[in-house]
Amino acid sequence: MARNILVVEDDQNIANLIRMYLEKEGFEVRHAADGAQAIEQFNAKKPDMMLLDIMLPVMDGWSVCAKVRETSKLPIIMLTAKSEVYDRIQGLEMGADDYLVKPFEMKELIARINAVLRRTEIPEDTKKRLAFDKLIINLDSYELIVDGQRVDTPPKELELLYHLASSPNHVYTRNQLLDEVWGFDYFGDSRTVDVHIKRLREKVENVSDEWELKTVWGVGYKFELK
Repeated sequence: MARNILVVEDDQNIANLIRMYLEKEGFEVRHAADGAQAIEQFNAKKPDMMLLDIMLPVMDGWSVCAKVRETSKLPIIMLTAKSEVYDRIQGLEMGADDYLVKPFEMKELIARINAVLRRTEIPEDTKKRLAFDKLIINLDSYELIVDGQRVDTPPKELELLYHLASSPNHVYTRNQLLDEVWGFDYFGDSRTVDVHIKRLREKVENVSDEWELKTVWGVGYKFELK
């Protein structure tokens, strides 16, 4: 079955160009021209991915992303004319899986879509569950249980925490984590890791005295068992 991608873009020419290339690659494409339409389309039929422009009429891309994240872990790639670091980090902090700065090559867009879809797929034969004091990381169900409570966590955050906790006290550099968690085909930079670590700390910090998600200054990060 063809993957369905919702393109949220108010520039009709750009939207048509994206549709043409995606349909050539075998994707089904739906289009929303503003943020309100994007939410309507998302609720009407859940897509497999959303390509989300930031500067939109009615409701901007940040608001759309936040609304979608209330109920879904849908893969989202932000499309933006802004190249400032703050805008890219804000997108990641709000739950986007990747970002692409306009103008971009269609080949790069296709590569990023395929990379994000591969990263967010849950393997059928996954048998991965780690348990520590007041912490359960379960990749079977993609759940994070903190002090007995289920905490909503985007897939990539959970995979990052699982990867660190799978090798307690092992220090990983940012580049190692990008290669091993995001994959060699990821187009982002090392600040992506910092953003995800920050969001994980908000969920798990000071929960237990027996472990800690720790920064090793000048090197990277580790899951420390005390």
